[in-house]
Amino acid sequence: MQQQYILLRGREIPDIWKLDVYLKHGGYEALKKALTMKPSEVIDVVKASNLRGRGGAGFPTGVKWSFIPQNEPIKYVVVNADESETGTFKDREIMETNPHQMLEGALIAAWAIQAKAVYIYARGEYWDLTHALDERIKEAAEAGFIGDNILGSGWSCSVYTHLGAGAYICGEESALLESLEGKLGQPRVRPPFPAQKGGGLYGEPTVVNNVETLTNVPWIILNGAEAYQKIGTPQSAGTKIFCVSGHVVKPGNYELPLGVTFRELIFDHAGGIPGGRQIKGILPSGGSGPIVPATDAVLDTPLTYEDMQKINTILGSASIIVIDETVDMTWVAARVTKFFKHESCGKCTPCREGTYWLDKVLDRIMAGEGKPSDVELINNIARNMAGMTLCALGDFAANPIIHTIKNFPEDFYKHVRAEEAKPAAKPAGRGKAREAAPVAGD
Repeated sequence: MQQQYILLRGREIPDIWKLDVYLKHGGYEALKKALTMKPSEVIDVVKASNLRGRGGAGFPTGVKWSFIPQNEPIKYVVVNADESETGTFKDREIMETNPHQMLEGALIAAWAIQAKAVYIYARGEYWDLTHALDERIKEAAEAGFIGDNILGSGWSCSVYTHLGAGAYICGEESALLESLEGKLGQPRVRPPFPAQKGGGLYGEPTVVNNVETLTNVPWIILNGAEAYQKIGTPQSAGTKIFCVSGHVVKPGNYELPLGVTFRELIFDHAGGIPGGRQIKGILPSGGSGPIVPATDAVLDTPLTYEDMQKINTILGSASIIVIDETVDMTWVAARVTKFFKHESCGKCTPCREGTYWLDKVLDRIMAGEGKPSDVELINNIARNMAGMTLCALGDFAANPIIHTIKNFPEDFYKHVRAEEAKPAAKPAGRGKAREAAPVAGD
């Protein structure tokens, strides 16, 4: 599959981040078109496109918008630019190279739900691009696309940026809203949900969408739902930015239609594995998604929301971390566990205590002081954390343990005392060796 730039247009159009260049290439035409439509019609188009949330959950975007009650006078759109998932760097490129398309998508969403303000919540480390984004917002406002009586429509909407403090938990929408309100970034008890009165920003109905999700919206409004559905697969429409890192020759962002396989992405686009080594495992969604062994069946699995379920993992934000045969999966589990231990907000006991316990036992195993029973212990702890917390961080912290032990048991048992260790399990399949193909389009 060839890369198709709906989102990463800055790679084809130099300086599209500048307002005048963006306007020359169809910029804000989708907003103009949306303002001639009823808000409900805009929602129907996005629904029909089958655009799914690109932040991780994959929830249908138009359906999410439709949950907002029409009779509430105050409503908000919040852009989730926290981008905290390990191995994810797609939203940064969008905001750096194609910011006006994201702003246009956010404004269309605001028109669709009749919101009066858009808040862009960016992670603290993105202070540089957020300051630049403030300049883009100012330019758009001076051109009449943001502010009072937008394009003479009688509708007014302001846009603000807000910097977080670099907390992973604030990528979860309710913790993000708490932080945006100036409170401690911890998940809320739900219901009420953000779309409901009392559950959103300042207690008002709120739509929270990821940067990548909203950047798709102008293309959909201009070209129609049917055209968007023709890209990707029926259940996973459109393109997706795949963030590829780890043991590949050419790490980076690749915008491809959903449905590309792991094998195509890794070998045809990312250049294959350095030194001709074999792939051992793949993290399809950074540290949060269950790791999968690189068997032929996995490598040939289409990267869609529905097909990831078939191999017992998730697509999430599509941060593909490739791990070669030289890596000890116990080390991987230990590193990811330390990350989640550090990022746990501490509100839920299973996550707060469980990540601490897992970290301590894994340190013991990695130091060669563990027993076979320690492997069973961390597996049991992780399974008792899953599904027991207010947000998904508890599940994310459990996944690296449960699935590395399930798929790579020999890596764990080689660390425990030899006289008590179980026989090494048969190594998981690693897929066919293949020469690196040239990057498409080069």
